[in-house]
Amino acid sequence: MQAVARVLADRLHLYAAGRRLQTAARALVDRLGPYWRGNSPEAGARALVERLFPFWGGRTPEAVVRTLVGRLYPSSDGRVWPRTVSGKALSAVVISGAIVAVAHPLIAGVDPEPAPPAAQAAPQAPVPAAPEMPAAPSEPEVAPQAPQPVTKSLPVVYQAQRTDYWCGPTAARIALSSMTNDLPDQRTLAAQLGTTVDGTDYIGQVVAGLNSELAGTGISYVTRDWGGRSLTSDMMQQLWSDTIRDVDAGKAMVANIVAKPSNRPPGYPSNQTIYHYVAVVGYNSADGTVHISDPARFSGIEDYWLSLDHLASLIQPKGYAA
Repeated sequence: MQAVARVLADRLHLYAAGRRLQTAARALVDRLGPYWRGNSPEAGARALVERLFPFWGGRTPEAVVRTLVGRLYPSSDGRVWPRTVSGKALSAVVISGAIVAVAHPLIAGVDPEPAPPAAQAAPQAPVPAAPEMPAAPSEPEVAPQAPQPVTKSLPVVYQAQRTDYWCGPTAARIALSSMTNDLPDQRTLAAQLGTTVDGTDYIGQVVAGLNSELAGTGISYVTRDWGGRSLTSDMMQQLWSDTIRDVDAGKAMVANIVAKPSNRPPGYPSNQTIYHYVAVVGYNSADGTVHISDPARFSGIEDYWLSLDHLASLIQPKGYAA
């Protein structure tokens, strides 16, 4: 930094040596004008710094200017501090956004003093040609790309439930098939889940049965008991996050739903309320839908897609296994 500042100061003092401050500033502006013609002084100074220091990547022009002035001319009260550069004492001021160096005789050990008045300035000296500014390297602009939507469905072994009340065991078996080929039959799972002719009362029974089958594998389920609570954005976000996490991990979920005539999945009867279990086997992040594998096979439909809102409204009175 000090070496770069010294070189810059050597260049700048040539425009100010032996001349009035205003004349030196005008000469510097005339030479460096192409960097801010048509721009504000601040924009010109920024362009100049970008040309002078193209290799200071990651630093803003304002930071470069502040650092340069702070290193060479750390005056904060309007006075000018003398610094030695190439055998001369240089002072600096900023005029219209440009740094102007003014040469003074070298006086060792002198405290900071106000800049000399214009009447004391020496006669003007011929103005040397300004050094050619290096061209700043250009970088191609890369247009930001939107993330690609993800659609994923797990391969599962489908079975339709063999009794009207084995939907819980059958949905659990479909979910297990996403992780293992060693699948118990529906009757065995019904016994393990505590299913009766009245069905499987609580989602926690499904979670216990799944975890028993998966013991020693490092895979387990947890109960999300919504228990008829009013739906909130946090509950919706948790359902979506659970679906994406579990499906990405190769683990299908099980949902306990209540399908009323006014709120039912495709193919369901329109004249009764169905208390049921389904497996959640996939998701589509492009449209926020979830893939359902349904053991009831109403109207011959084995699987379908539901919006997240629709699935959440069906689960809301009960819960799900994640």
